[in-house]
Amino acid sequence: MIKKILSVTVLLCLTVAFKAYCGWPTRPGRLIISPSFSYFNSSQDWDSVGHVNAKPNNGIFTSTNVSLFSEYGISRRIAANVTLPFISYHLRNDSAQYSKAGLGDAELSLKFYVANIGYRYYFTVQTTGIVPLYGTGDLGYGQLGTELRLGLSGAGKIGSKFYSLSFENGVRQYYGSNAPSQDRYNASFGLTLDKKFHDQLTLGISGIYSKSSLKAFTSNIYTARDYSFTQASISYGHTFNSHLSLFFTASRFIIGRNTSVGNNGSVSLIYHIDNVFARKVDY
Repeated sequence: MIKKILSVTVLLCLTVAFKAYCGWPTRPGRLIISPSFSYFNSSQDWDSVGHVNAKPNNGIFTSTNVSLFSEYGISRRIAANVTLPFISYHLRNDSAQYSKAGLGDAELSLKFYVANIGYRYYFTVQTTGIVPLYGTGDLGYGQLGTELRLGLSGAGKIGSKFYSLSFENGVRQYYGSNAPSQDRYNASFGLTLDKKFHDQLTLGISGIYSKSSLKAFTSNIYTARDYSFTQASISYGHTFNSHLSLFFTASRFIIGRNTSVGNNGSVSLIYHIDNVFARKVDY
């Protein structure tokens, strides 16, 4: 049973959105590549006390994010990953409009698998450096940052179905004028839909609590500093084989403060290559 759960979990982790980093160990010499595309749309805002209002002058904010996530297994206990985003957004109302596009903040991380329970549940610690890939502008804070993230993930069986779960919480700090301090959290639970474990449905909850001395509201979600939100998501993932999977995610911001109320949709492809740099993967 343990061996079966191990093999199934590898497939499940391919279908879980890598925004949650899954948490299942990436084997030494394995390279995971995940390009993704997401679209965000908002016509309403939460004020500083959480009341919902329409954007002024029939305003609408839309954005797209094309990103590349990659993770490489250095050893059985250490993996490195990098995220490179390209952001494009458009803000318009009855009197004006503004657009911006370019590279966003790169994230460079080391993930440590510190412990496990029966090789089913894994505890992780991840350290991340955030580096802006732009000068001054409206694609982010333009500030360096660091994050420490703790996680628990794993898999098991409920009746004839296999499940995967993930819980994570990260504390992030940016550096500079009005630099925000943030708590970033997410949790997900996925369940297989078929006997061959090719299809999975995942429910998730995630959010950010950000504090800064700069309290002013901005309609640009990439430069907001003092705000909070929680969003709920549902994902469908299909695994074509042990190397390739595709998933679709829809999410809705359900509560918040000093930020936009919006909907988000994304599609991601996950592919992994074994024995990169001639390193043998021991199964």
